[in-house]
Amino acid sequence: MPFLTLLAIAVALAMDAFAVALATGICLGRARAAQMLRMALAFGLFQALMPVLGWLLGLTVRQHIEAYDHWAAFALLALVGGKMIWEGATGGDEAPGCEPVDRTRGWPLMVLAVATSIDALAVGLSFAVLGESIWLPALVIGVVCFALTALGVKIGCLARRVSAISRYAEVLGGLVLVGIGLKILAEHQALPF
Repeated sequence: MPFLTLLAIAVALAMDAFAVALATGICLGRARAAQMLRMALAFGLFQALMPVLGWLLGLTVRQHIEAYDHWAAFALLALVGGKMIWEGATGGDEAPGCEPVDRTRGWPLMVLAVATSIDALAVGLSFAVLGESIWLPALVIGVVCFALTALGVKIGCLARRVSAISRYAEVLGGLVLVGIGLKILAEHQALPF
């Protein structure tokens, strides 16, 4: 897989984490380095582990779906991307409000880390059905998520209008995933045009 395609997937997957980090930064106002690092590490780690889990799951079903694996990859990417576009356009699953809870530690952090990385599970499954290795993609996905989460917290501390920013990020991330799914179909000559 070309590195730019992998990077686009990583950025698209990190959009949920980026949106939550923006909201968290706004709620914190002034984030300490430890808070930013905890959130970025947790989000990056879960974002790297989920595709590996999806890939392992995909290895068990790959032989049964090889004839239409490109359609399965497209369907998964389109489903995840469509969900992101819908949430960004309608405001669904908006970033958390500013309750007096430190979302950079404990259970709130773990819940957010898992919630923002579920989409990566489906992408890992896509890699398996396409016969792609997962190790470099998982590393790139985790590092990109770490960086965008840290950046999101930092920008969030400075920003005042997170809902507009996070919605655009969700829509953009969804469009990228759907576009990559279409690219996979085109590479397998499965499109009529």
